[in-house]
Amino acid sequence: MELDKDRCIKMNDGNRIPALGFGTYSPDAVQKSRCEAATKVAIEVGFRHIDGAFIYGIEEEVGRAVHEKIADGTVKREDIFYTGKLWSTFHRPELVRSCLEQSLKKLQFDYLDLFIIHSPMSLKPGTDTWPKDENGKFIFDVVDLRQTWEAMEACKDAGLVKSIGVSNFNIRQLEMILNKPGLKYKPVLNQVECHPYLNQRKLLAFCKSKDILLEAYCALGSQRDKNWTDLSTPVLLEDPVLGAVAKKYNRSPTLIALRYQLQRGIVVLFKTFTRKRIEENFQVFDFQLSEEDMKTIDGMNNNCSYVCLEKFLGHPQFPFRDE
Repeated sequence: MELDKDRCIKMNDGNRIPALGFGTYSPDAVQKSRCEAATKVAIEVGFRHIDGAFIYGIEEEVGRAVHEKIADGTVKREDIFYTGKLWSTFHRPELVRSCLEQSLKKLQFDYLDLFIIHSPMSLKPGTDTWPKDENGKFIFDVVDLRQTWEAMEACKDAGLVKSIGVSNFNIRQLEMILNKPGLKYKPVLNQVECHPYLNQRKLLAFCKSKDILLEAYCALGSQRDKNWTDLSTPVLLEDPVLGAVAKKYNRSPTLIALRYQLQRGIVVLFKTFTRKRIEENFQVFDFQLSEEDMKTIDGMNNNCSYVCLEKFLGHPQFPFRDE
């Protein structure tokens, strides 16, 4: 996979996605307040790919940041590649467009560059984004995701989104979409947890064989968010193997972990709200890892996931049982 001069990758629908993206997930009020300023910094530094989601509750702030940078002449709207995500309470086909329209309204955008199904695990529709029963258990919904996908295709046909894809889908679930009778558009990418401890080798090979990009979240390990992370898991960026490779190239472990994914043909996301780190991460294009060092990092894989989803284990579409 070749990066073009703008460091973008061509997707299977002909649209281009910047290979490095800025994540906006903000689990608490403090981070939400910092996200708007950090998004402006990221655009100033040169980042054009911004990854958001309906459920992050941060789209108004991100939209303001983008519009401010448009107003001051730093970018035009068409320079920005924004990803939004269909939340799990909107999987029923008649609800898909309303989720998208709410995101567009908050962002004050006319269209999204990419709209992806956030998770294959449907939740009970309604105003509660995390519906729970009286025992505190999530209330699941059963939806045929092929019908959800048809509603995603309709959003693309309506000009509200340029590209459509999925997130957290396993091979079986991707095949379900790809083998759907009357499929109009293939998913352009599948966004999944991916880092040296969980390198998704089989899923990557499958996606490449179908001309679907893989996009990595948690590429640096995790932000250690107690809501979603098993805090007993090792800290990726402190791993001595990664540290030794970083020393060899006189780069940070962060840059090595990001570069590793780019060289595998994976679109990679990172999240940091400090200007120094945002600027440093842009240096990922300034060096290349040797084949030997790529194999060394491959060897770190131990199928360790940072994302703890035990609360969803009983879901009929739980994606993480499959290899």
